[in-house]
Amino acid sequence: MTTTRPSSVDMLARLVAFDTTSRNSNLELIHFVAGYLADHGIASELVHDETGAKANLWATIGPDTDGGVVLSGHTDVVPVDGQPWTSDPWALTDKGDGRLYGRGTCDMKAFSAVALALVPEFLAAGLKAPIHLALSYDEEVGCIGVHGLVKRIGELGVKPRLAVIGEPTMMRVVDAHKSIRSYSVTVTGHEAHSSNVHRGVSAVMVAAELIGKLTEIAADLRAAGDATGRFDPPFSTVIANTISGGTAQNILARSCRFTYEIRGLPGADGDAVAARFADHALGTVLPRLHAIAPGADIEIRQRAMSPPLYPHPGSDAESFVMALAERNAAEAVSYATEAGIFQAAGIPAIVCGPGDIAEAHQPDEFIEASQIPLCEAFMRRLMKRLSA
Repeated sequence: MTTTRPSSVDMLARLVAFDTTSRNSNLELIHFVAGYLADHGIASELVHDETGAKANLWATIGPDTDGGVVLSGHTDVVPVDGQPWTSDPWALTDKGDGRLYGRGTCDMKAFSAVALALVPEFLAAGLKAPIHLALSYDEEVGCIGVHGLVKRIGELGVKPRLAVIGEPTMMRVVDAHKSIRSYSVTVTGHEAHSSNVHRGVSAVMVAAELIGKLTEIAADLRAAGDATGRFDPPFSTVIANTISGGTAQNILARSCRFTYEIRGLPGADGDAVAARFADHALGTVLPRLHAIAPGADIEIRQRAMSPPLYPHPGSDAESFVMALAERNAAEAVSYATEAGIFQAAGIPAIVCGPGDIAEAHQPDEFIEASQIPLCEAFMRRLMKRLSA
């Protein structure tokens, strides 16, 4: 066993160096963390995906009792492809401007780095309730990995007091966020010469029409607004973000695929929104296509779904985390996190972590260096509370 304590910045540099873009395996990072914890006498359990190429990590520091706190972070990051980085995204870079640059610095390896760096202090604190470390995979593509991790927590019979999800909030306390649902839509048309539009079906044109329907739905959601007045933007949203298709300028496109997402306010009926779009696509548009080309098709598949985080003002979890963060109020955010999944499983959840979400997914992603000691202070207060 070792009690060597790396600095939080040193640990962040180690984590950033792993290219854990969601399309890649995260096992190299996970095995590094498991080895680091083992060096401190802490056992880890890995919960793999079906392929074995990715894994969540679960570890407990302190006594095997109920009432502990989960520190949860995702290990994957978004791609850097095509972004104009001015430094190596896989190397933590200090340019002397008070910022630490690198992919994942903000979203969200800094939170995990601080927790790991403080492991020796957690061990020495005489914890009376445990601190659980939870690292997940594939959050960035729909909060996929954490479902298996939360299921395993239940199988182990662990009953945490709450979970803190360390997404970037500038160490403010977030007790509510929107849900997210994402879908892929594949349109199969019928090829023909582009001068004979009456003899074929352009999948690209059909996709454009369907995206127009999404625009109509989005306008209705905007008009409905947000009765709570807490969210920015103050309404549920629908948007298409990727599209590809077609063969050549003079050929009616045989295939076109696009993706869209719904970000719903807590309590919003995401199923109804998705059904409205599907009813239009399959009930109105598709029969018209079949009249021209019986083989035409529209396929809609749900890619991912993560529930909202519902607020519980005055709850034990909210009050506990506000004391740790030294805040007097909780906020709501429009981005989704894994917090709603913990909450849905019966584990109260709050979002609070270092960094500014505005810097997430950007070229030259960074975290203000001043956020690191704020996060350290938060976790030391947690350590003190759980040792009392």
